[in-house]
Amino acid sequence: MAAMSSTLRAGGPMGYGVAFDCRPDPAGTSSRASAQKPFCRASCGDDSAPGKSSTQSSKLNRSLACDSPPFILRFPPNFVRQLSIKARRNCGNIGVAQVVAASATDLPAVSSENVVAPASADLEKPLFEAGAALSSTAVVNGVNSSATRLSEKPRSCSTTSVHGGERNGRPKVSDALTTPIVQTSTYFFRNTAELISFQEGSHTSFEYGRYGNPTTFAAESKISELEGAETTLLSASGMCAATTMLLALVPAGGHIVTTTDCYRRTRQFIQTVLPKMGITTTVIDPSDIASLERALDQHTVSLFFSESPTNPYLRCIDIELVSKLCHSKGTLVCIDGTFATPVNQKALALGADIVLHSATKYLAGHNDVLAGSVSGSKECIAPIRALHHILGGVLDPNSAYLILRGMKTLELRVRQQNISALKLAQALEAHPKVLRVHYPGLESHPEHHIAKRQMSGFGGVISFEIAGGLDEASKFIDGLKIPYIAPSLGGCESLVEQPTIISYWDQTAAQRAKLGIKDNLVRFSCGIEDYEDIHNDMMQSLAAL
Repeated sequence: MAAMSSTLRAGGPMGYGVAFDCRPDPAGTSSRASAQKPFCRASCGDDSAPGKSSTQSSKLNRSLACDSPPFILRFPPNFVRQLSIKARRNCGNIGVAQVVAASATDLPAVSSENVVAPASADLEKPLFEAGAALSSTAVVNGVNSSATRLSEKPRSCSTTSVHGGERNGRPKVSDALTTPIVQTSTYFFRNTAELISFQEGSHTSFEYGRYGNPTTFAAESKISELEGAETTLLSASGMCAATTMLLALVPAGGHIVTTTDCYRRTRQFIQTVLPKMGITTTVIDPSDIASLERALDQHTVSLFFSESPTNPYLRCIDIELVSKLCHSKGTLVCIDGTFATPVNQKALALGADIVLHSATKYLAGHNDVLAGSVSGSKECIAPIRALHHILGGVLDPNSAYLILRGMKTLELRVRQQNISALKLAQALEAHPKVLRVHYPGLESHPEHHIAKRQMSGFGGVISFEIAGGLDEASKFIDGLKIPYIAPSLGGCESLVEQPTIISYWDQTAAQRAKLGIKDNLVRFSCGIEDYEDIHNDMMQSLAAL
């Protein structure tokens, strides 16, 4: 800080000649050469510096003078713009949002006479307290500035998406409105006694980045509230979450039950990796309850694992029935709810033990982060967390922040995507150049009755079969103007793909047919664009076939 201060005082590479003198003593109690020196002083350099008049320098000096506790409240004009890209990237310790907000504000500086400094005992507390309730750190003009406004946990999905996990359990950094990015790989202890207290469970903190992070903890807490779970574990990708969960919960020589329609990489892991540990699998149709009962009777089944809705045909599991059957045999149930989201489906409330998400998709919602999550009871998640700490598929705090930001609009996005997808599915089903539409919101869907019972919305993904074959499906996709041709789903942008090409191009036609992947199949993920624009784009491309 001293080096930076001297650089700025000398005019530095930024070229505006403003000095910052920030004291390291938050209470302002240390003796200095001048007892009247303010907590944070900004003063002009040489008034005769090139390009700066005496009047301008004086005005700048007055506007930057601050007599306040050591919170960064004001910055010189154009501060953010003049920061280098590298400097802006290093603003994580104070919160990028604080820098932007502080540079834009024109509020007068807060006088130290109206600020009650924290007690000296409080200064000995660690800066970040995992799980601690957010409370005020100062009283301005006699008004308590506590940010805890809600007397109880928000109940609606929309409100929880905005506030869940961030009012409690967030790091305290100058009462920042947004949850700060805690960019650190490790955490320190003030003395050996505090470390021993941490190891014995009487002191709450973090230890090492692989085991937890305050920003990640806030994101996990938000997902837990949305899913109605005791705890959540975030990891580096959806596949990381799935593979860690399978390895942690299924013992060597164990048996699992899964479904025919599922994400290809999940199938590959089950078919190629788990057998190396002697783990066997029964694969059933999503609606084949008789086969499930038979597998439960013939094997000691450790886990039932399926998506609902599935990928790419959006088949739906009767989660309540499957959970009752499995629990009667001591079998855990994990539902991948990526396509549903917690907005449309509460798998845990329906009886599942664990709900898994590729948070890359709807939860983050902006196609800019990779992440996965598992949520459930502490008892169920504990072995997954323990193995995760060993394998190290850690989500970095920047990605955790992107998920937090994305989830604030989760309900708004999913609501729009639900509406667009249902209307589009109905329009496609009526079109003569579409042979079949796969969407749980349609009465023609084989599990429509199940979807109606356990889902409040049917999701933003539609799969449909174009009249013709591979070439006709490709021509239709190439004729679209709005969606991107890309894998993934759940983001703000509409995406379209041919599963045959994007996921199964290395398979022969016979192998694809065995897996149920048709050459004329198209998967469309609705974004949040205007429905009429999406619909018109679809119709014009179909008309050109």
